[in-house]
Amino acid sequence: MNKYMMEALKEAKKAYIKGEVPIGAVIVKDGKIIARAHNLRESKNISLAHAEILCIEKACKKLNSWRLDGLDLYVTLEPCPMCAGTIIQSRIRKVYIGAKDLKNGCVGSVTNILDINTTHKVEYEYLEDCEECSSIITKFFRELRKNKQYKNEL
Repeated sequence: MNKYMMEALKEAKKAYIKGEVPIGAVIVKDGKIIARAHNLRESKNISLAHAEILCIEKACKKLNSWRLDGLDLYVTLEPCPMCAGTIIQSRIRKVYIGAKDLKNGCVGSVTNILDINTTHKVEYEYLEDCEECSSIITKFFRELRKNKQYKNEL
């Protein structure tokens, strides 16, 4: 697995431990990680607290600019419509994706926001050897359903 995707997966594992949907992201500039984040929607009670959004926010603060030209984003799960739009607006160069999201993904699964005709084109690539990116999501939701079923039986 790509070393940057491994770092994004470490972020996803942090989210998993916190009971958050396990998605992680890192932003890379000139071969160095400058920002990292994981989902925090449940802990912050903010619908915007997706891994990609938080990571982009950190990178913007670090660079003191909203323009992230030439930077790459590694994310463990295909971005949703909100995150895909934010990726375009922040001018990320390329997104590397670990797993498809067949229900909500907007980089090829449900639709492809990154392919629409906008002033900034974002390249993207699905990494082939990221089975752990999809398995952590599957495990999380399996356990969540199991716990809900257990609580319903009480």
